[in-house]
Amino acid sequence: MPSPQQARAQASAITSGKTVPRAEAAPASQLRTIFDGPHLSPGQRRIAQYLIENITEAAFMSITELADRVGVSQPSVTRFAAAVGFSGYPALRERLQSIALRTLAGGPGTAVQDRSNELQAAVDAEIGNLENLRRDFADPGLVIDTGRELSRSTPLTVLGLRISGSLAEYFAYAARRIHPDVRLVTRGGSVAYDALLQAREAGGTWVLAISMPRHAHETLAAVRVARGAGLKVAVITDLALGPVADEADVTFATGTGSRLVFDSYAAPGVMCAALLQAMTDADPERTHARLEEYEQIADQHHFFLRD
Repeated sequence: MPSPQQARAQASAITSGKTVPRAEAAPASQLRTIFDGPHLSPGQRRIAQYLIENITEAAFMSITELADRVGVSQPSVTRFAAAVGFSGYPALRERLQSIALRTLAGGPGTAVQDRSNELQAAVDAEIGNLENLRRDFADPGLVIDTGRELSRSTPLTVLGLRISGSLAEYFAYAARRIHPDVRLVTRGGSVAYDALLQAREAGGTWVLAISMPRHAHETLAAVRVARGAGLKVAVITDLALGPVADEADVTFATGTGSRLVFDSYAAPGVMCAALLQAMTDADPERTHARLEEYEQIADQHHFFLRD
C-alpha cells in the first residue's frame, strides 16, 4: 500500500493535456514576454519594471507623465519603445492599453475591494500573486521540461542565499526524497564557488537558484560562476527584470507579497512545489522506490508522530 506521500506523488502528476480552455496569461506575464527578449539598459529596465507594476495606470500616461514617474527623459522612453520592438511610444502605449483594459474588465485583482485592514490587504495581494501564477500554469510545458532536466542532473545543486535560503532549504529537503544527490548551497562567496565547481566536476548539469528581493550581489556572482563552469541555471525569482534573470537559462518569475515589513512567498512556494512535482513525474519508478525506502527508514527510526 503506498504511503500518503507516494499516493500524492501519483495523484498529482502534471498533465499537459488541455482539458479546459486555456486562460490568457497574466498581465505581468504578457509584459515580461514583450520586455524579456532584448538587452535593456538600466534606465530601460526601470521603465519596464514600472510598467509591470503599474500597468492599469501607466498604460494611459503620456510620454511626459511616464518619463516623470520613472525618472528618465522622454527620449529614453522613446528608445525603450524601439528596443522592445515598437515603432514608437504611441504604438507601445496602444499595446499596453489593450492589456490594461482586459485586466480592468475582469482580470485578477480587479474586483472592487472593501475597506480591509493591512493584514487582509496583504492576503489579498498574495491571492493576486497566486491567481497570476495559476494563469501562467495554463501551459505547464516549461515546468515539465525543466523538472525533467533537474531530475536528470546528478548532482543537482540548489542555491539560495540570504533570505532566499528558506525556500532553497525547502526545495532541497523535498528533492532529496526523490533525487539521489541534492546539494544545498546557502553560503555565498568562495564557499558557493567551491560547491558549484565541485558539482560540475562530479557530473552535475543544472543549478536551481532562488533569488528573492532584495537581490544579493553574491547570488548574481554565484550564478555567473555556475554558467562559467558549464552548468545550466534555472531561476525562481520575483517579477523584477534584472541581471540574475538575464544570466539564467530558464526563469520562473512569480510575485512576492510586499505589503508587510517582510516579504511573503506564497507564489514562489507553489512554484517550488510545482517543479518538485515535475521532478517526481520525470522518473516515476525512481520516485516510487526512493519514497518507499524513505518510508521504511522513517518507520524504523520513528521520525514522525502518528497522524
